[in-house]
Amino acid sequence: MLPFFSWTSIVPSTSHCKYLQGFAQKPPSSLDAPFGMPTLGLREFREKFAAQLAPFHRSLQFWVRAVDVYTTYKVCQFRAGLVKDAEKREAMWERQHELAADKMYSLCSELGGLFLKAAQVLGKPDLAPAAWVKRLVTLCDKAPATPISVIQKILEEELGQNFSDIFEQFDAEPLGSASIAQVHRAKLRGLKTDVAIKVQHPGVQQLMMIDIHNLQAFALFLQKTDIKFDLFSLTKEVEKQVAYEFDFLREAAAMEKINKFFHDNNKKVPVLVPRVIPGMVTRKVFAMEFIDGIPIMNLGDEMEKRGIDPGGKFAALAKQKILKSLTLAYGQMILKNGFFHADPHPGNILICKGSEVALLDYGQVKDLPDSLRLGYAKLVLAMADSDPLMAKLSVEELGIKTLSTHADGDQELLMLARKMFDTKFPPGVTMISPFSEDSSLNKITVQRFPEELFSVLRTMQLLRGLSVGMRIYCSCAEQWRPIAEEVLYKAGRLKAEDLKAHKHGFFRRKLRK
Repeated sequence: MLPFFSWTSIVPSTSHCKYLQGFAQKPPSSLDAPFGMPTLGLREFREKFAAQLAPFHRSLQFWVRAVDVYTTYKVCQFRAGLVKDAEKREAMWERQHELAADKMYSLCSELGGLFLKAAQVLGKPDLAPAAWVKRLVTLCDKAPATPISVIQKILEEELGQNFSDIFEQFDAEPLGSASIAQVHRAKLRGLKTDVAIKVQHPGVQQLMMIDIHNLQAFALFLQKTDIKFDLFSLTKEVEKQVAYEFDFLREAAAMEKINKFFHDNNKKVPVLVPRVIPGMVTRKVFAMEFIDGIPIMNLGDEMEKRGIDPGGKFAALAKQKILKSLTLAYGQMILKNGFFHADPHPGNILICKGSEVALLDYGQVKDLPDSLRLGYAKLVLAMADSDPLMAKLSVEELGIKTLSTHADGDQELLMLARKMFDTKFPPGVTMISPFSEDSSLNKITVQRFPEELFSVLRTMQLLRGLSVGMRIYCSCAEQWRPIAEEVLYKAGRLKAEDLKAHKHGFFRRKLRK
């Protein structure tokens, strides 16, 4: 018989870890070096020992909190199933959501790292309960800032010059601090315009990798118990994307590539992209043009300050223009180029003068293979035309493997495709929850989901979150139809007569042929 094993047998408690950290940081004394052992050697040993324990401590913190949230929801689910009164059931769920929201806020804010990124996805009004959104939305760009003294040292080491020789002015207070880096406004010597300086937090990458491996294990558990979706493949793509984010040289190249694409394909670019400052980019430091604007999450407050009713007609027109510009940019990037910015959460979007949109932070970009780019274009047309058969063929072409247990499987698959890859809710849907009784995932199991498509899925979910948050309900599939037709035509997947036929309603039949 194998001996009893548990996490608690190898992972110290929180109090033990604090004790060990304190022990490692205790100033040396004559008692610290028995048998003539050098004091420095003991200190190094303690620091290494504490560092080796840190991953176990962090993992324990995650699992204790994650299991707590999960089990309380399962208990609520069981208890609510015994209650016949709908209002009482709703009240039970509301209380549960509020309790869980506080726990998730503590998990994300205290552990930081990857969990701050998770908060960006979970804090969306179309995906999470209102109580979660209210708590988690406040975590955007709220990671603890690295002290300015450390920032100065990193800048000098990375750029090879004295801090005062590089900067004429440097704001000590960061504009924002996220999970991987923080951004400061500064003025370079010899340059008239202000710049934004992005500096990586030291020691964060190791923590991120620990978080990802824990999330992968939790995803496998949920995949086998509650959610009929290939979550593990999604976490594998997250692992790749997060690793890329720690290379600012790659980010700078991506920013320049996307900026060039927009200027080459538009008389007026749909979104503004910051310019890279030459000679000021390393793997850990990135200087770019400073763009002055209002974070999109503060747009309503800014309108009120200027005497504009955020719910009025003028505000609605401005929001429509903003959302149209943003979604047009993504339609062009994903369908025309295949190379796209894959992180449109509210902290990365600024609203500038004249309702122009600036898109920031190119750490997460994706280069789709042509096969997926064209397959997705075909799915866009299927969703825009409400065509279940074409949606089924497109999903298969994308390499998404599904198993249906529903009588009308094709129609249900179209609805699932819209929930995953469009910004407008299907009729009758106001929030997407994989745990709800009428969830499409209870009728269709997603057995395999290509890792390459995760960035498209995440991008569409974030765009829908913005749409719902602004109360401007539009379909990207309908807006992107002309772009999808154009790329399929250029690829030889459509004929000229098919494009003309589409105007008269015969396009779907011809495309299937």
